[in-house]
Amino acid sequence: MSEELFMKEALKEAKKALNKLEAPIGAVIVKDGKIIARGYNLRETKQDSTLHAEIVAIKRACKKLGSWRLEECDIYITLEPCPMCAGAILQSRIRNVFFGAYDPKAGAAGSLINLLENDSFNHKSNVYGGILENECSSLLKEFFKNLRKTKKI
Repeated sequence: MSEELFMKEALKEAKKALNKLEAPIGAVIVKDGKIIARGYNLRETKQDSTLHAEIVAIKRACKKLGSWRLEECDIYITLEPCPMCAGAILQSRIRNVFFGAYDPKAGAAGSLINLLENDSFNHKSNVYGGILENECSSLLKEFFKNLRKTKKI
């Protein structure tokens, strides 16, 4: 199943974030069955609140294609997108959104709200959640468990 294959690639990106002590979230953008862009969280590293995995991947895909329109592209993300990332996905016209773990505190693809399939916007993305959910969720849970131990939060 290609969804699982591409989500495994997004998990590889999440592990890169983990190695930098970032929240382990990764994303890949696929066009015509090939990965054209990758990204992982860089918020802490760059001290930039907008550098979520999705935003990094979208910027790279736009640069590669020479266009802000990613209409023939799909994105695979290890965590359900937040409102900011859902907005960027809509603005870039990404066709399909596949994500791993649900985010009950900030998810904008169905958990809290669903911006991506809202008929009020001029673009909608198809949403598919729960792809390799256990692997994606476990990585995040372990990271935050260890962070609470070390920072006493």
